[in-house]
Amino acid sequence: MTTPVRKVALLGAGVIGAGWAARLIENGIDVAIADPDPEVRRKTETVLANAERALRRLFPDEPDRRGMVVFSESVEDAVDGADFVQESAPEREDLKRGLLARAAAVAPAGVIVATSTSGLLPSVLQADCRFPERVVVGHPFNPVYLLPLVEVCGGKSTSAETIEAASAFYASIGMHPLVVRNEIDGFIADRLLEALWREALHLVNDGVATTEEIDRAVCYGAGLRWAFMGTFGIYRLAGGEAGMRHFMAQFGPALKLPWTKLEAPELTDELIDRVSEQTEQQAAGRSVREMERTRDDALVAILQALESQGIGAGIEVARWRETRSQ
Repeated sequence: MTTPVRKVALLGAGVIGAGWAARLIENGIDVAIADPDPEVRRKTETVLANAERALRRLFPDEPDRRGMVVFSESVEDAVDGADFVQESAPEREDLKRGLLARAAAVAPAGVIVATSTSGLLPSVLQADCRFPERVVVGHPFNPVYLLPLVEVCGGKSTSAETIEAASAFYASIGMHPLVVRNEIDGFIADRLLEALWREALHLVNDGVATTEEIDRAVCYGAGLRWAFMGTFGIYRLAGGEAGMRHFMAQFGPALKLPWTKLEAPELTDELIDRVSEQTEQQAAGRSVREMERTRDDALVAILQALESQGIGAGIEVARWRETRSQ
């Protein structure tokens, strides 16, 4: 990919695909969306409105330079004339393989075809593609228009040039590309999130805690630190002046104790009902859109605070702000 990206084809416009659309048009890039959902236009426009509201708070003094959004009748129509392709369909291997193959068959020479998969192996997804060396994972996090992390992972056939070019493109739109050097199910972030999710389900299933109590345990404790310092940095501080060696000597033996259950519990109807009912109680009658706006407002405030300290995701916000002002 040597030409500037002026148009991106988005295959799938659910939560992630619409989030991509919001980030891209905020960078002045046009998008063409292909999604068979008859309500795709309404759902996408709702996400775009939420994103514009959030980003005006994050960047209040900057001129509007939004790209255009068009809705295409087919994958082929969306990819026609695109400089980059981002697939964000539901997490089904057969569906993604088919979409990527169709996109790769008609994409102009040199155009990267990326997938937002959260855990499927790129070597499998690129298997049916023409020019598989141009297929790569670009796994973002919700909401895509605010969270900067995107995991970039190539398959067996992906070229080093594709990984480099995809990373450069994502960086140009205010993201933090994290290259996953070794192809692995779930990549990096989702493997960590999955471990926490499994343990949380066990705590609910065993009647130890409610969903609200577990969320409070995260929000009032470690979650605050995770916004600017990862697990290893936090534990390095916990070791005091003696550092990580002291921490591991003191708390390492506890890793052998049967505290956690990393095997997932059986998703029985009872457990699903319990989690669903308790999370509805947590919502307290608020709609999904209301909760999204609350989330976005809090994220904007956190990102601004991190930017003021020059740490964590705030570094990317400052870099994005500088890029946007040029």
